[in-house]
Amino acid sequence: MSTRTVLIIDGDDTLWENNVYFEQAIEDFIDFLAHSTLSREQVRATLDEIERFNSGVHGYGSAAFARNLRETYERLAERAIETRHLEHVMNLGRRIVQVELDLLPDVAPTLEYLAARHRLLLFTKGEPEEQRLKVQRSGLAPRFDQVVVTKEKDIAAYRTLIREHEVDIGQAWMVGNSPRSDINPALEAGLGAVFIPHPHTWRLEHADVRNDRRLLVLQSFKQLRDYF
Repeated sequence: MSTRTVLIIDGDDTLWENNVYFEQAIEDFIDFLAHSTLSREQVRATLDEIERFNSGVHGYGSAAFARNLRETYERLAERAIETRHLEHVMNLGRRIVQVELDLLPDVAPTLEYLAARHRLLLFTKGEPEEQRLKVQRSGLAPRFDQVVVTKEKDIAAYRTLIREHEVDIGQAWMVGNSPRSDINPALEAGLGAVFIPHPHTWRLEHADVRNDRRLLVLQSFKQLRDYF
């Protein structure tokens, strides 16, 4: 690989754990709702529907998630809706920003190795202040030339990143865990892509991965050292 390869790296569930905390909040929400006829999967399907619709309006992150939980509760609750119940539901989402940030295995030493050889960009989506706080708490910011937070990671977002940060697409790779946000749109924008699956990737980020000659599938972040 060229020493000026550009690695564009995702944050949530690529560098640090993220979705596991949302999944736990969802389980706690379903317990609290305690619906008499709907299964856990049916309740989850309703939440998925609401999240899918609202993501284009409210974006991502714990605050948007809390609003989605509240809307799901208002739609499905079988009891009289009280302010204290709504507050409890909202707090299930809000508490996520308080959890300790947990780096995934071998991330820190691998980034140190890569940063000495290549140009690294951190490209993450979500609520800007929340995502910047994660980066700060991770201690990883010094390894990156730039940290870019975007509302959405679609083809237009990748093209903007490529243009504004003068990225040579022939020498650039997107590294991430999400087929929908990290891999497919990056490939469509002309970048190479390194897919590192995470067992708890958010289900709305699932998609069939494009068949592309510039697609590399790895099983761990550490394996980047074998290719870059």
